[in-house]
Amino acid sequence: MSYQKEWLLLEANDEIDEMEHRNPSEEYQFYHAVASGNVDYVRRNCESGRFSQEEGVGQLSRDPVLNLKYHLVITTAMITRLCVQSGMELEQAFRLSDFYIQKLDDLHSVNAVCQLHDDMVMDFTKKMRKHLRNDTNSKHINAGKEYIYAHIKERITIEDLADELGVSPSYLSRLFKKETGTSVSGYIRQQKINMAKNLLRFSDSSMIDIANQLAFSSQSHFIQQFREVTGMTPKKYRDVSRLNPWED
Repeated sequence: MSYQKEWLLLEANDEIDEMEHRNPSEEYQFYHAVASGNVDYVRRNCESGRFSQEEGVGQLSRDPVLNLKYHLVITTAMITRLCVQSGMELEQAFRLSDFYIQKLDDLHSVNAVCQLHDDMVMDFTKKMRKHLRNDTNSKHINAGKEYIYAHIKERITIEDLADELGVSPSYLSRLFKKETGTSVSGYIRQQKINMAKNLLRFSDSSMIDIANQLAFSSQSHFIQQFREVTGMTPKKYRDVSRLNPWED
């Protein structure tokens, strides 16, 4: 009997695994967190042991160790693809992927596979964070970008940023414009909109919740700012992006 016929009989006789699978948006959010270098998010996911939790992940093998190995291969392949799309060198990404997948040959316990998973995703995430922040800007600008990244859910003013860096607001404003081609406020807005995009794509948060979470003054202000940057409303972006969650 061919595999196709076997599957059709199993499906028709209702003998297939009826376990419900996780919402794909959860996986997409995790993969994009790795590709965007979001170390804190990925570390929290690892610490929660989400990879080893069986609910909703599907059974690829009756052997628990082999089952996790298959899932790790899938995860590695997905992460590799997104990291390349986000700027990681193609050869580096695939060599890193091959390295971790080959390590599976020597592992024979669930705990060991889970630890390899955590090491793999953190390695990719840290490399992406370094890549996305590795530019030729001065130390003040790079430190400013790090501060903005770490406080993106707060209201950030140029005075706050200048005080943090120990320079005057006027000096920081001139330097930021010279080295990045945009104003401090423009850069902060862009980073908040980028975060809003992820929330719109991968969460069910309402517009007002996202506006509050990212410290916009109001929902209407959030919608206005989002439209100015992206050319569409947040609702339109959510509808369009969910048709293809892999695209930026």
